[in-house]
Amino acid sequence: MVDKKFIIREAKKEDASQLIELIKTIANESKFLTFAEGEFNTTVEEEEDIIEMSLQDHTSLFLVAEISGKIVGNLYFSSGTRSKTIHFGKFGVSVKKAYWRLGIAKKMMFFLIDWAKTNKITRKINLEVHEENINAIHLYEKLGFVVEGKISRYFCEKHTFHSAIIMGLEID
Repeated sequence: MVDKKFIIREAKKEDASQLIELIKTIANESKFLTFAEGEFNTTVEEEEDIIEMSLQDHTSLFLVAEISGKIVGNLYFSSGTRSKTIHFGKFGVSVKKAYWRLGIAKKMMFFLIDWAKTNKITRKINLEVHEENINAIHLYEKLGFVVEGKISRYFCEKHTFHSAIIMGLEID
């Protein structure tokens, strides 16, 4: 039986190796990522740097979902770095398959949206989602994201192209 009690928190440098293993596992479980099995080659040191940077940068957010001390999901948001683009950014969210449908992604996104509302900088959250990831699209719509467009041939898997749906949420 899967433990259903989880916490959402900001990533810490010590999470780096566990995060790398999580992403490698998820790459095997989902066709909806922008990379395939064996293509995620970030080192522990590089991941530590990304985490440290997000902790110091008030326009980035790196979250983890944890169950019984084990990281089972993550969300990473980053904004533009220049004055004309610092007000918006995009994120990616993923959860290990054994923990789907527990509300983990939704809870991390609530955290992101609340964070964006209070940081006084982020005025727009964007995302790109695989056109066949219907569950994710429905979740994003429930949270107020609207479809803003489509990019054809965004994903290619086994010589088959798929579009990305572009969605956004304006922050008041």
